[in-house]
Amino acid sequence: MLETVLKTFQDIERRLTDPSVVGNSEKLRNISRERAKILPLVELILAEKKCKRELEEINQQIRSEKAGDLKEILLEERNVLEAAILDLKPKIEYEILPKDPNAGKNMFLEIRAGTGGQEAALFSRDLFRMYTRYFDTISLPYEVVSMTESDLNGFKEIVVLVKGEKAYDVVHREAGTHRVQRIPETEAGGRIHTSACTVAVIPEVEENEFEINPGDLRIDTYRASGSGGQHVNKTDSAVRITHIPTGIFVACQEERSQHKNKARAMKILRARLNQQIRDEEHVKNAEEKKSQVGSGDRSEKIRTYNFPQNRLTDHRIDYTSHNLDKIMEGDMNDLVEALLRDEKKQQLEKFQMA
Repeated sequence: MLETVLKTFQDIERRLTDPSVVGNSEKLRNISRERAKILPLVELILAEKKCKRELEEINQQIRSEKAGDLKEILLEERNVLEAAILDLKPKIEYEILPKDPNAGKNMFLEIRAGTGGQEAALFSRDLFRMYTRYFDTISLPYEVVSMTESDLNGFKEIVVLVKGEKAYDVVHREAGTHRVQRIPETEAGGRIHTSACTVAVIPEVEENEFEINPGDLRIDTYRASGSGGQHVNKTDSAVRITHIPTGIFVACQEERSQHKNKARAMKILRARLNQQIRDEEHVKNAEEKKSQVGSGDRSEKIRTYNFPQNRLTDHRIDYTSHNLDKIMEGDMNDLVEALLRDEKKQQLEKFQMA
């Protein structure tokens, strides 16, 4: 099987130099995505082959070498190589595991205020700031595609499109209810309040992957509200698209152009409708979207942000950090890596039990 993987990779490399592919941006993007998905496994396979080749050479030297300092050195090198091969084995097994079909795609990150009114909306803004600062530190592109502000400049809802091959790895474990414990800006008595926000993670869907019947859509235009300059009250640039059969709707007003707002709204709508179909397909096992996001109630939490104790706790992996202040500034590497390690461990255990 591993040799087949190497042959597949060689074929991908060849196709990437094919003029018919180089001249077609969509083909080039799709094949490049294939390469990115298989590259980690290929690197591990090649590393294992190199170690095994060197091990065989050392074993031959050991067999022909008499007792002495050189043989002792060779024996130590053999131990190092054997340990390296043992270390590579589970990594290769993990990379062989079937990958989520959404891996490598752009991802919509949707943050919504839940229980807690204005304080929940303010925390939505804080989460948005935390995520985007982290994206900046790892050079992960993103763009705000939709937002609804609260009276105190928080976010009732904000949708961010996270782009690039790393987007899935970075954000897919963020889905769920995020609980915050702190003294709100609106609290005069200094009491600690508990609020919650929900985070949903939905893969972007290309137009050719999911078609929507235009007859199922109602498109309304209106004048944008809030900040945005003089153009706000002059043109009907904001767009609201409703999918009539499901009642799902998306509103966008971030762009000055009605055309651009419509395109953004369609992207989000397409992703949400596709996600709904996935949820329905898995409804017998779990209501995927509901289990992912929850109702926004404080009790349905995946993570707690305790500001008085400067503590963050992720309840799924028993992870606790007393550097909440740094995490809120975008220092999320340790947390993200811990979540990915836990996911890898669970998948390996299932693979080995199968």
